Amino acid sequence: MNIGKAAAASGVSAKMIRYYESINLLAAARRTDAGYRAYTDEDVHVLRFIRRARDLGFALADIGELLALWHDQGRASADVKGIALAHVAALERKIAQLQGMADTLRTLAAHCHGDARPDCPILTDLDAGGGR
Repeated sequence: MNIGKAAAASGVSAKMIRYYESINLLAAARRTDAGYRAYTDEDVHVLRFIRRARDLGFALADIGELLALWHDQGRASADVKGIALAHVAALERKIAQLQGMADTLRTLAAHCHGDARPDCPILTDLDAGGGR
């Protein structure tokens, strides 16, 4: 199938398919006599795997490792679990960071009168963070 059909079948844009090929996340597609890329059902399966991993927030390097493990029938599930749990830990750190940001902004907004007065603790805080 051509790249457009592979994109539609996998949910991955043609541009990203070409990118994944360029970084060797996806094997280079065979070419037709006219030079067009031709994808197989297996390629679409790999693209769906990549798309799902991206949906879960995995970095491309981790996806490469997961793909290698997926294709390795002798893999240890502990290796896969280790990658997944490391990603969970990174997500939890990011969640904590985002929660802290939301808490700070919520507190600053609560202290802002939100009226016609020019003084605003939100701007004061942003200014203080600027190193002045």
